[in-house]
Amino acid sequence: MRRPIPKAGCYSLAIVAAVAALLLREVLSPLLGVSYPFLTSWAAIILSAWYCDVGASIVCTLVCVVGVWYWFLPYLHSFALQNPRAEISGMAIFSVVSGFIIALGEANRRSRARWARESAERGRIEDELRKAQEQLEYRVEERTAQLNIANQKLSEEAARVRAQAECLDAANDAIFVVGSDGMITYWNKGAERLYGWSSAEAIGQSPHKLLRTEFPVPLAEIAQQRQQGGWQGELVHTKRDGSKVTVASRWTPLKEGNRNLTSWLEINRDITDRKAAEAARQLSAQLMNMQDDERRRIARELHDSAGQTVIALMLNLGQLKKSGNLSPEEARVLAESYALLQNVNSELRAISHLLHPLLLDEIGLGTALEWYVEGFMQRSGIAATLERDSDFGRLNSDLEFAIFRVVQECLNNVHRHSGSSEAAVRLLRSNGEVRLEVQDRGRGIPAEKHVSASGNGAMGVGLRGMRERILQLGGNLSVHSNGGGTTVVATFPITAAAGATNSEMVIA
Repeated sequence: MRRPIPKAGCYSLAIVAAVAALLLREVLSPLLGVSYPFLTSWAAIILSAWYCDVGASIVCTLVCVVGVWYWFLPYLHSFALQNPRAEISGMAIFSVVSGFIIALGEANRRSRARWARESAERGRIEDELRKAQEQLEYRVEERTAQLNIANQKLSEEAARVRAQAECLDAANDAIFVVGSDGMITYWNKGAERLYGWSSAEAIGQSPHKLLRTEFPVPLAEIAQQRQQGGWQGELVHTKRDGSKVTVASRWTPLKEGNRNLTSWLEINRDITDRKAAEAARQLSAQLMNMQDDERRRIARELHDSAGQTVIALMLNLGQLKKSGNLSPEEARVLAESYALLQNVNSELRAISHLLHPLLLDEIGLGTALEWYVEGFMQRSGIAATLERDSDFGRLNSDLEFAIFRVVQECLNNVHRHSGSSEAAVRLLRSNGEVRLEVQDRGRGIPAEKHVSASGNGAMGVGLRGMRERILQLGGNLSVHSNGGGTTVVATFPITAAAGATNSEMVIA
């Protein structure tokens, strides 16, 4: 990012730019005469508005106005005016448009500063996610190596243990039996590997004291459910080395005939890594929601603040135009200024809609997609079509926003990568689900990227972002690609919660 210029440097640059513009106008005087007195001053205003702060830009504007007034407005080299009304109107228009340029420059500087802060925060979160992922991969590899070693040792001892114990010891899950007195009577090899205590050390101990169990509900409630037929849930245990492990636990009562409970069987599966992965996914979802909220806020500011300022300027110029006391040259300059403001207003509306389509909140997904597809076709030259059910109706806001972003990302990929001259977007709703298809007739996905998208390599940022959005809503994503084009298909259950995680990705 560009380093900001010191305040003294800003004022110096603004004054130098204004003086240079006046000198350039003096050099062009033999060619221009008294026409276009502010012609070269625009460059100084734009330069100061872009690189300097508001105060320096205002100083530059004042220097330009005073310099042009003295040197280039008849009577020359005098502050007396030959046609005061016309010349003062020209200076007023120059000052107003300069103020607008300064406002745009200030808005741009604030936007860059805000973007820098957001980039730093995103970088920090991405670093944390990357570190968490690396740590998780290391733990999985370490755990896999330990399990391989344990399985090898287990196979060597298989001939010396009883048939029933052989089956239990072969399991990766921690399995133990607790008698009616609450003491451990059996402790399998999986429990030794998971918790660190040997069978000899564990037998005769209370499991809850040994493992320092953290229960999600009172133990009495669990014991009552166990008596009635069993209990299952998540527990937090402390291993021998002091580290904590989260397990999916299942308690099954063991009875002799129809008599009362004699003991119970407890099977624990280590889900610590899965819980860590879920936490990382929640952090990723939080980051994505933060980005969406910020885009929505910026879009609203562009629409409500800068957009209203442009409209106010257009109204002011309209009042000047209605005065009827303008020379042909002034009328032409006024018309050009009005046209420029109209273009700026259109661009602000387009940028605001691309950041966050206000139509999506106010009217719905169908209208917002029609607007976007039509604008995409005009910008890219690609013949894009939208097909949707006439009675599609409204969805919840999270689902509508996710579908809009997936369409946006897919069409951007068509424009950047496919080489296709046409694209089709289909949005269907039936049997409690929404089906979205985006199809092109381009060159398809290269083989190496196709393998990455299949899950054997690092996915691209756009595809990963689409997958995360769809996953949060419990949907499925599939990408079909060959030499004749690419089709992206996303399905969403309409009744799924926004935080659902049961999604899968298929590449054909």
